[in-house]
Amino acid sequence: MKLLLDECIDRRLARELPGHLVRTVPQMGWATIKNGRLLRLAEQEFDVFVTVDRNLSFQQNLPKFDLAVAVLRARSNRLEDLQPLAAPLLAALPEMKPGKVVVIG
Repeated sequence: MKLLLDECIDRRLARELPGHLVRTVPQMGWATIKNGRLLRLAEQEFDVFVTVDRNLSFQQNLPKFDLAVAVLRARSNRLEDLQPLAAPLLAALPEMKPGKVVVIG
């Protein structure tokens, strides 16, 4: 699968997600783009958008996007808080569907 990590997620988390193509918002050159436009861009190239933004599903009409969203619930967005969520995220990926939000953690 192709995963896009939100800019608020430590890029080193990509190392914890083997077997998938993982890019970050900054790597794509999309660092200052707001959520609605970002999701429109992401849905054209990625299968899953990974974020820690718990409000995303309230701010955006996610079912209209051809993209699944994984929200990581951690104490902070620091790598050491996100790493324990990598395995549950990997386990959830096969079941993720476009337009749906899965909360991990």
